Amino acid sequence: MKSLPKTSSDSQWRTFGSDGYLRLGQVVTEAELEGLRLRIDEIMLGRADVPFDRMMMQLDTETGLYEDMDPQSLGHKGATLAYRKILGLEFDPLYLAYMQKPLFRGICQRAYGVDVPISIYWAMFMNKPAERGTVLPWHWDHYVGLDRPPGAIVWMALDDSTLANGCIQVLPGTHQLFPDIDVLGKEQIAEALATHEPETLECSAGEAILLHNKLLHTSSVNSTDTPRRAISISYLDGRTMSSEGITFSRIFGLGALEPEKLGTAAG
Repeated sequence: MKSLPKTSSDSQWRTFGSDGYLRLGQVVTEAELEGLRLRIDEIMLGRADVPFDRMMMQLDTETGLYEDMDPQSLGHKGATLAYRKILGLEFDPLYLAYMQKPLFRGICQRAYGVDVPISIYWAMFMNKPAERGTVLPWHWDHYVGLDRPPGAIVWMALDDSTLANGCIQVLPGTHQLFPDIDVLGKEQIAEALATHEPETLECSAGEAILLHNKLLHTSSVNSTDTPRRAISISYLDGRTMSSEGITFSRIFGLGALEPEKLGTAAG
């Protein structure tokens, strides 16, 4: 394996600013990747020592239709590998160590400033189980009620991500289309599709893609006999305030979570 990247270059950052996404390449070792895969299966099966009462969990649909999803809610929903989404991965020491990689800290410094504390908007597992999965319509990862917008998501494939198993497709540049809108309507999505060409982001397991929160993207169902799993970490300025009084887990800076101190009673 090639050496893992430690920083992002100025030219890469310009590409991210223009396109709204940037391929980061392989960001974990084979051992790290295997560990993350095993741990997420343990979490889904209820065998991991994590605070399930602090983790939002959502089962996949039987139909593959987005409108048929049950709401995500706190707590384990039973031992199954058919979860669609799990939030709260920062409360697992292995996943916390992953999201605190130096590369990601450097990205946050470029996005928010060198001396700015960094929190996360979410630390999320996304899953398209074998021969199923739910269609994710065109959207952006909107935010409501924050006094400053997040703008840096690191998405990493836990399995090879292909068109056949529902990989991400994006509309490059659409993060710049509607600067004054927080929640997109059907009209804005139709306008974006009429003026921008979709791009398919296939990638190998362990590869990561930096995404802008406002970049329009979609994904389809998994037609293969193996799962398509991924991790999505949305980093934000640690000084961000929510109008609803929501607090955000600190990842870098004073008061940051520490993997060695996490446990079922920690967080």
